[in-house]
Amino acid sequence: MNENGFLWDNEEEAAEQAVTAAETASPEKTEGSAEPENETERALAQTGEASVPSEGSPAPRRLPRRAVRTVEETDPESGDGKKKTAKPRAQVGRAYKKARNRRIAGRIALSFFSLLAFLVAAVVLTCLVLLKAKSVKTTVAVSEELKAMGGEEIRVEETGTVITSALVQSAKQASATKWIPGLFMSGEEIDAIMKESKTVVHETRSIDTLTPAGQSGEGDGDEWADAVDGIRFITLTKPTFQAYLLLVKDPARVFVGWGADYQAGARGGMKVFGIAEKYGATAVINGGEFSDVGGMGTGDLPMGLTFSQGQRYSGDTGKTFMGFDKNNNLVVSEGMSVSRATELGIRDGVSFQTGNALITNDGSNVTVHYAPGNTGVAQRTCIAQRADGTVIMLVTDGRTAQSLGATYNDCIEILLEYGAISAGMLDGGSSAMMYYRNYFDLYHYDTSLLDEYQLQGLVNKYKAFTKPRTIPTYFVVGEAQNNG
Repeated sequence: MNENGFLWDNEEEAAEQAVTAAETASPEKTEGSAEPENETERALAQTGEASVPSEGSPAPRRLPRRAVRTVEETDPESGDGKKKTAKPRAQVGRAYKKARNRRIAGRIALSFFSLLAFLVAAVVLTCLVLLKAKSVKTTVAVSEELKAMGGEEIRVEETGTVITSALVQSAKQASATKWIPGLFMSGEEIDAIMKESKTVVHETRSIDTLTPAGQSGEGDGDEWADAVDGIRFITLTKPTFQAYLLLVKDPARVFVGWGADYQAGARGGMKVFGIAEKYGATAVINGGEFSDVGGMGTGDLPMGLTFSQGQRYSGDTGKTFMGFDKNNNLVVSEGMSVSRATELGIRDGVSFQTGNALITNDGSNVTVHYAPGNTGVAQRTCIAQRADGTVIMLVTDGRTAQSLGATYNDCIEILLEYGAISAGMLDGGSSAMMYYRNYFDLYHYDTSLLDEYQLQGLVNKYKAFTKPRTIPTYFVVGEAQNNG
């Protein structure tokens, strides 16, 4: 307390009590009284803001509620000669309200996190029950078409819990949830499930048997009649997921956009909106693999062989490679060396893990790489090409109540339906993104139903409570070329 009866700024509670005492004190004094009854009134008398009443004098004028009463003097405790201001009544009231609001906010936050903890516990218990469910034996038969073509019928015997496998694979496909299965199962059990998910069954078909949707031969309709700027935009609703397709008529428009220059010390990649602006893109989907420990990667370092517009950014890889050559043909292979890429004339391409070649061809036949044991669901991104050169871009929603996600084979079936003769699986999960400039205007969407990212051009529904990620590579669709 200073010599004028005021308290310093850090003494809010005492200041409030002092002001309350000043307001409730009686204005009338005893006869002959020459001294104020309390320190607050003495301070008012000395500062001239109110006078101390004497006998027969009128009651002192009370200050307005919002009046500012300050005293500036040197802080006797600090001794540094700095001026400090005593707390006026209005400021004390505001400080009290702020403290009260903080207490209320704290109680609300505590209630929210308690509810969240309860929900997490419920989910964990549910997973525990499912993971310990009784094992069942299933038999997955390959398409009868393979047998009709003269091949042997192949059957894959899978022993285990179907639900358990789906849950484990779904968790392992996301960087942020890879650790969850380890809470309930041994490493050997998890490894066995993941090994089974990598089992591939090959089915060979003639390219001539693949008729893209919209080209059935019935009628004289042109599938590109309703295309906008050489692009068809299609949405599909499947039992467990929502899917979005872009069919790009001219493959020369598709290239890899570079979102990070890690060689120059960049700390992160770019968001899909930044890439679209950088290249003036009509459409964009996410690209290849990058370092993403614990789901916290910033997209600064691509992994595997990567090309962007003729420039190579990394070396040989044993990962699945997907890229376009100088003739605008999509090349999909398990592993790609620099020498082989040079021989093929690769201009743009990315890599993603292993076992992600979905459909390959030798010019006459296509080989479909089914994975019957891969039952995990998630957001997916794929790139494919038809025999006529049309590029197919596929993105699915996932990990929401409305759209659980697509499996590996779900994506294959959609791509085959639209005539793909080569296709690969790109990065998915929280990286799965499709941007299509002004699609909501082009296709007359009700914009009141779109979220903030969709209103910027994002087609798929991004996962809740997070922002679209920064990643290093994207497949970009440039502006249509005027060949006339």
